[in-house]
Amino acid sequence: MDSGTLVEVVDGKSTEVLPPFWKRLKHGRAKVEAVVTDMASAYIEAVRENLPEAALVFDHCHIIRLYDEKLTELRRAIAKEAGILEESSLKAPVGS
Repeated sequence: MDSGTLVEVVDGKSTEVLPPFWKRLKHGRAKVEAVVTDMASAYIEAVRENLPEAALVFDHCHIIRLYDEKLTELRRAIAKEAGILEESSLKAPVGS
C-alpha cells in the first residue's frame, strides 16, 4: 500500500465486467494489498472471491453520500414527529 499505484478502473456494476481484469492480474502476478470500490455487492463478492487476502476499502464519496442520505431521513423523521414541519415541506425542491 506504500506505492498507491492505481491498477485498474472498471466501469459497470456486474461481475461480468471483472473476468478480464482478474485474468490480467493473475497473469501479471501482482500482489494486491487493497482494493478500493464502491459498495456494489457484485464488486464486494468478486473481490472477496478473487483477492481474499486484500483489504476491501470503500470509496469515501460513496460512504459520505450514504451517511448524508440516512442523516436526511433521520432529520425529516424527527421534524415530522415534533410537528415542526409538514410532510410536503420536507421534500427537496424540483431540480435540486
